[in-house]
Amino acid sequence: MTAIRHATLDDREAVIALWQACALTRPWNDPAADFDRAVGYAGSGVLVCETGGRIVSTAMTGFDGHRGWIYYLATAPGHERAGHARRIITACEEFLRGLDCPKVEIMVRSGNAAEGFYPALGWERQEVAVWAHRLDVDQG
Repeated sequence: MTAIRHATLDDREAVIALWQACALTRPWNDPAADFDRAVGYAGSGVLVCETGGRIVSTAMTGFDGHRGWIYYLATAPGHERAGHARRIITACEEFLRGLDCPKVEIMVRSGNAAEGFYPALGWERQEVAVWAHRLDVDQG
């Protein structure tokens, strides 16, 4: 059976292992800190899709009062094309609708092999540039 639920702190290790298996982590981002912050705030969360008691897909989502965001969308190798990512995105959208979020955006790194997936869900590429400034300068 496949079920989607909100992750708990007990899921941290399995979720981060999946993010790493999908090459979503970066040296300048601490995935454990990202996970803990998302699970700990009311306007955000990490959703997991479980099949047979194993986490096979995840997404981090949150609402900043203006836009909803999705990060760390991952599906375990060997479980692609089974509808898990579609179900996770739908669950993220439902979570965000519950917060009266008017629009959701997802960060996808350039060259990500799954870029063609999003238009099939009705998502549109936005013509924006993302600029960043690190606040945790001691972290790199």
